[in-house]
Amino acid sequence: MPSYAGLRSTPLPQIGRRQFLAGAGAAGLSFARTFPADAQTASQIDYTIHIAPVSVELAPDKVIKTYGYNGMVPGPILRLKEDRQVNIKIINDTDIDDIIHWHGLFVPSEVDGAMEEGSPMVPAHGCSKVYTFTPKPTGTRWYNVAGTDLTRSTYAGLYGFLIVEPASDPGRYDQEVLLAAHHWEGRWVSMQDMRKGPPPDNGLEVMYAAASFNDKMLGHGEPVRVREGEHVLFRLLNASATENIRLALPGHRFTVLTLDGNPVPTAATVDVLYLAPAERADVIVEMNRPGVWIMGEVDDDFRKMGLGVVIEYASQSGEPQWSEPPKAIWDYTAFGKQGTLREPDSVVPLTFEKILGGRGGYNRWTINGKSWPNTNPLFTVERGKRYRLVMTNNSGDTHPVHLHRHTFEVTKVGDKPTTGLMKDTLNMVRFTTAEIEFVVITPVRRCSIATIKTIRMKVSWG
Repeated sequence: MPSYAGLRSTPLPQIGRRQFLAGAGAAGLSFARTFPADAQTASQIDYTIHIAPVSVELAPDKVIKTYGYNGMVPGPILRLKEDRQVNIKIINDTDIDDIIHWHGLFVPSEVDGAMEEGSPMVPAHGCSKVYTFTPKPTGTRWYNVAGTDLTRSTYAGLYGFLIVEPASDPGRYDQEVLLAAHHWEGRWVSMQDMRKGPPPDNGLEVMYAAASFNDKMLGHGEPVRVREGEHVLFRLLNASATENIRLALPGHRFTVLTLDGNPVPTAATVDVLYLAPAERADVIVEMNRPGVWIMGEVDDDFRKMGLGVVIEYASQSGEPQWSEPPKAIWDYTAFGKQGTLREPDSVVPLTFEKILGGRGGYNRWTINGKSWPNTNPLFTVERGKRYRLVMTNNSGDTHPVHLHRHTFEVTKVGDKPTTGLMKDTLNMVRFTTAEIEFVVITPVRRCSIATIKTIRMKVSWG
């Protein structure tokens, strides 16, 4: 049985349409729960998700009052069948209208959970809506909601794994572990008062007080238990609202099989895994160094804040060990391949810039000089045609760029060309360039490309 963490398991079983596979505990204590559809509508509703307040005990002295799905954080693991239509009922038991975004799926804007594109909100105070769609493509996706309120959306516990089966064949493995990284208790601060680097007129930025894998901080909850010689499939998600993560497991390496749920042309092996907000990676780790280890954030401050999990070999005991990994530079092109690109039907330049908000104010980011919602449709697209986005990040911030309802091909990072690497989110490092290409595959009335920042910036086309 697949698990959020810990517990040996076999490759994925077939899960019934009216079941959620859920786990409890950030590192172990995992089991399956069944969430039946409402009795009156069992023949129409496949899954029901409740949005409601929840308390999460990250550690005995760290209890977070937040919002979650079905009373847990992360929400239930939702497994869908490719090309099999589903009806998902969303019940909103909060005090504000809300919505759920199905990140990485090819679905119409009406059900994609993108409020700026016309997806209907679910009214507050127990109201409900049914979202009907046909899930595709296969692989590790996720569901969440975006926003700027530090007590809601992905600043809170409103996220969960969504896996479309049959997922891309990960090869042979002995157990599957799902880990969602998250930062908690965000607050606005003036970074220039805390460290050197930010300009004096920099606006407020978000700083966090805690971090976790799933719902437990490092050192709490059960470890991930493994045996020597096992091959463990980790499905990893950066569910943080704004923070990049760098993960390492001392003495072990990650063989990357998929990025954002899509098989990579080259299954490269790395010492450090780098994920921007919303990025996912399916990796295989060969368990060949018996002991008790910490798999966690490379940055000492974030790891001490709680972003890590204990990996415990059978018959091993003692304090979990950590050692600094080799210095590494994350290179998307290592997972692509050499090839020839055909000319796109259109080339669109996108320039990202930052407008400083001043002390006590809020910074603003722009695409081609405009910030959402004060922007016009960027360009017109036609179904079946190929478009190249030439992106330049002129700001001192990283920007994870996400294209709704499409998968794009990464074709250039800096001055390094590549082909075959398919993603739905690409991290634009500060003062860098990148190029991506996509083919319009869904009926488009309006779509948007967004950078996942504290204050989101979007442009749209229609």
